[in-house]
Amino acid sequence: MGPHCCEADVIAGLEPFVSQELAALGVRHAHVVQPRVIQFSARALRPLLGLHMALSVYLLRRYAVARPKALLGDQHLRALFTQVDAALGLAPHGAYRTFMLGAAGAGSTVMTRLKSAIAQHTGLREAHEEGDLLIRIRPSRGPFPDAQGGEAPQEATASSRSASGWDVLVRLSPKPLATRAWRVCNIPGSLQATVAHAMAWLTRPTPDDVYLNLGCGSGTLLIERAAAGPARRLIGCDTDPHALTCAQANIAAYQAGAKGERHPFELREWDMRCLPLPDASVDAITADLPFGHRVGSHDDNMALYPALLREAARVAKPGARCVFITAEVRLMESALAQTPSPWLRDLTFRVNLGGLRPAIFALRRA
Repeated sequence: MGPHCCEADVIAGLEPFVSQELAALGVRHAHVVQPRVIQFSARALRPLLGLHMALSVYLLRRYAVARPKALLGDQHLRALFTQVDAALGLAPHGAYRTFMLGAAGAGSTVMTRLKSAIAQHTGLREAHEEGDLLIRIRPSRGPFPDAQGGEAPQEATASSRSASGWDVLVRLSPKPLATRAWRVCNIPGSLQATVAHAMAWLTRPTPDDVYLNLGCGSGTLLIERAAAGPARRLIGCDTDPHALTCAQANIAAYQAGAKGERHPFELREWDMRCLPLPDASVDAITADLPFGHRVGSHDDNMALYPALLREAARVAKPGARCVFITAEVRLMESALAQTPSPWLRDLTFRVNLGGLRPAIFALRRA
């Protein structure tokens, strides 16, 4: 079979990281077609289920039709069912129980007929929100991502490579890829897992890492570092006993699904401003810092951020990577500008988290 045309939804700001993750899977011709959306060609679908930094991935097919009603025609309906079957075939039997059709005019006669046909073909019942099998229908938006050269995806027929027509997207997983099975406990302010994975990736993980997550909360940054590869130690610290209990529950769930692989997690009730660790003993540090909204306050952060940077610099080895996320961007800029600074800045960029646009600071110990 030829390559498949696919589309990934991503958090705004993470497009370059998802593109690199796709490239590591051998994907070619990946293009950011608009913020938060990447289209690409993939020879195999199953490896895409292992993406850590994408929100969801869809199998995309363009139909050269003027109106969605034409999708009810025998040829197009069979092609749509082929898309659906490709997604269903990636999951264990019974993983899909419901479906949802997302489209403008979802209650129209045409869409009602489409939903009836899908239900009959799959044996799934319709859900009005949060369906396992998610099918989206929309007007086509531009050419396929391989339009600049290369073998065309099997979904891109000669009559449908232009920007006109209608696109049908079928999600490749029963839940968004961003939904982590290990998250059995949540606390307010928990970091979105795809962002946490990008932060862990920015530390350039190695198997010899002593990795320290300051203010670990529910354990997201710890677990995503484990998912990024082996480490010598994975240390999470927090002063909140409830957060540590929550992190322990999530770690236990992650370990249970790790197929026998054990990770060296350590949870400690430590103050990030005064760590019982030797100087120059840590290879990588991450922290989801208090934004001063749900957690902490601006006044608290004015004292916390400089103290945190000093203590992180003390325990970090020369060349250690340190990645922070915060919405208190000006405060972090000010704290980093204090001289003499032991931190070199490799990268700063913003991500969009549902109205908040925090910045991620990727630093390196001088």
